[in-house]
Amino acid sequence: MSQEATDTGRVRVVGTAHVSAESAEKVQSVIETEQPDVVAVELDEGRYRQLRGDEPDDLAAADLLRGNTVFQFLAYWMLSYVQTRLGDRFDVQPGADMLAAIDAADATGTDIALVDRDINETMRRFWNRMTRIEKIQLIGGLAVGAGNGLGIGLAIGVIAGLFFGPLIALFGNTIGITSALLTRVAGGALLALATGSVIWIGAATILSAEDRLLAAVGGGIAVGGIAGFGLGIAEPITTQLGPLTVRVIGSVTLGLTAGIIAGTLLGELTDIFRTQQPEENIEEFDMAEMTDTDVVSAMMAEFRQFSPGGAEALIDERDAYIANRLVELRDQGQTVVAVVGAGHREGIERYLTHPGTLPPQESLTGTQSGRIPWSKLVGGSVSAIVIGFFVLLALSSAGNQTLLRLFAAWFLINGIFAAGLAKAAGAHWSSSLVGGAIAWLTSINPFLAPGWFTGYVELQHDPVNVSDISTLNELLSDEERPIGALITELLEVPLFRLIIVVAATNIGSIVASTIFVAYLLPLFALDLGGVSGVVTLLIEGARNGWQIIWTNIT
Repeated sequence: MSQEATDTGRVRVVGTAHVSAESAEKVQSVIETEQPDVVAVELDEGRYRQLRGDEPDDLAAADLLRGNTVFQFLAYWMLSYVQTRLGDRFDVQPGADMLAAIDAADATGTDIALVDRDINETMRRFWNRMTRIEKIQLIGGLAVGAGNGLGIGLAIGVIAGLFFGPLIALFGNTIGITSALLTRVAGGALLALATGSVIWIGAATILSAEDRLLAAVGGGIAVGGIAGFGLGIAEPITTQLGPLTVRVIGSVTLGLTAGIIAGTLLGELTDIFRTQQPEENIEEFDMAEMTDTDVVSAMMAEFRQFSPGGAEALIDERDAYIANRLVELRDQGQTVVAVVGAGHREGIERYLTHPGTLPPQESLTGTQSGRIPWSKLVGGSVSAIVIGFFVLLALSSAGNQTLLRLFAAWFLINGIFAAGLAKAAGAHWSSSLVGGAIAWLTSINPFLAPGWFTGYVELQHDPVNVSDISTLNELLSDEERPIGALITELLEVPLFRLIIVVAATNIGSIVASTIFVAYLLPLFALDLGGVSGVVTLLIEGARNGWQIIWTNIT
């Protein structure tokens, strides 16, 4: 706690821990003793209303779906979840210090000033300031911390398997993976898919969703592996699909199988490693240390090492924003007690002592510019290459049939992956089909994403609001809840389901586009005479295109 004064007004800063009962009592005591004109709290309008228990606002579709909002939400949810868990451990409501300040101000008829920057603005700038590596580390850390090793290992295995497939298709002959083997594998995959689908549909009224999934997967693998691959029962049907289709299905199946096996082993080893680590006893942590300057400084320094840019947006900019507001109140002749988190106290006091060093308030809000949008540049370049490839091929002598096959493959692979992952994430049929239908177009446009369209339709079915965050925190705080039940209940929360559906649709489209470029195009190239044949066709298309342009000019 410190005090800064001028000839006109005075500001007293109280540093608190947001989940400390002792801090809440200290706040009440200071306000009753000081009798200030204004109590300033580290809140914005939205968090103030939420803390007071007012009805939360529905979240606008545009705010939820645009840009990086999904990841901003994850970052905001992470902070909210950490505070909630600490509050549960120490039996204190998160924000008890701010609520105590508000109640004390109400009891004495003192004005309340909300001096913090809007949380959405803060999280947007926080996310934009982080590097791509830091973002990957943050999301990866959340996944590792929240999930079990087997689930994470399987997810990694599936992703890796989707990229093993193209390598097997292109270079499998060199390691003994023949066309006959791929035909057997493709037949087993198709039989497994058919068997699993029949079990999934037939057991709908008999088994729970989790048991039905296990039965469908287990039954499909057993029948496909023994009857399809082992006995070759489906081989007569598989050979009718054509060599290209057989190669695609067979190589993808082998890639996924290898990835899932490797991912399972990785997950099991991760769980074993976790059980061997000594558990930290959080109950022995002294919450009083949260308001100790040395401890807080050490925590802030550690965060700055992880993400200097993120720390600037989350800590330094807010120090300046809050200090600007407090200086305004002080210059108006007000006596102020400012209740802020302990991590902000030092920075705010420094600005109050030297107000001339404060940056302009307008520089602390709005969207920052000046950074090169590498993702959009790369996305635009890829889009230009794909469009140019199709155009030049259309102008060549490859034929309309080849072009139609390419476009059909582009449309179908994008649609199947985007719609399939959206539906698997819990989307309504209408939402997933819209995302799948538009995925082929958004894949070649870096300024659009199929998840936006899926999410917009999903919002027509289930609106979301801020209170969903509290529901999610309550579910995650129950450590005894089985993982299957937890995932089911999380997906029943509209906000969580929306975020997962949007992300799954986008991921599906990205995976599909990658597979098409790295996998299907090389396979099509083999049918067109290999790399040299494709290059010849593209040169021919360029020449024909130039002749058309020159003819129209002259």
